[in-house]
Amino acid sequence: MLFDLDGTLVDSGASVVRAWQWVADQLERPFSLFAPYVHGIPADQVFETVVPEVSGAQRADLVERMLSRQAEDTVDVFAIPGALDALDALPTPRWAIVTSGDLRLASSRIEAAGLPRPRVLITADDVQLGKPHPAPYLLAAARLRAEPGRCLVVEDAPAGVQAAAAATMTVLGVLTSASRLAGVAHAVGDLTAAKFTADRLGVHVVADF
Repeated sequence: MLFDLDGTLVDSGASVVRAWQWVADQLERPFSLFAPYVHGIPADQVFETVVPEVSGAQRADLVERMLSRQAEDTVDVFAIPGALDALDALPTPRWAIVTSGDLRLASSRIEAAGLPRPRVLITADDVQLGKPHPAPYLLAAARLRAEPGRCLVVEDAPAGVQAAAAATMTVLGVLTSASRLAGVAHAVGDLTAAKFTADRLGVHVVADF
């Protein structure tokens, strides 16, 4: 089981929006330019897509300050309903968290939401290309010593779904950030609609669709 973090296990939407609104204000651009890309994509890739003219030291400075703001802004960060039950049901060697944030941000959110620390945590610090590239999910599978085709990804963002599909993984969509997700095998409103179990054959999910 490979879980995305923000929007899948953790509700951090307000913090994300506040941080990217700050970026938009710093660049004197409308937030609407950034809004379609702020969920599930590494910050550097968002800049490259939305404001490619902002590069070098200026981009690095803004990304660093924006991620610092998010890591410190945890007042309304909490676990998505059903997230704790899902993780508690799975043996630690059978699941990983795969996020587009850096290690500092991921650690801050995991702690703020009261989630167990995963044995395998893949962040933007671990890969050169983030979602929608498959590299983060393929690395997580490798560290779990699991075949990609036998992994189930739980995702809330289109970029993450694309990354999982490119890694030949099946996706359970969580409709917390979007009203629909193309390319998922099934979708649930949140993780209270899915029951996770594990046995010697693998991990299993029964969901109310």
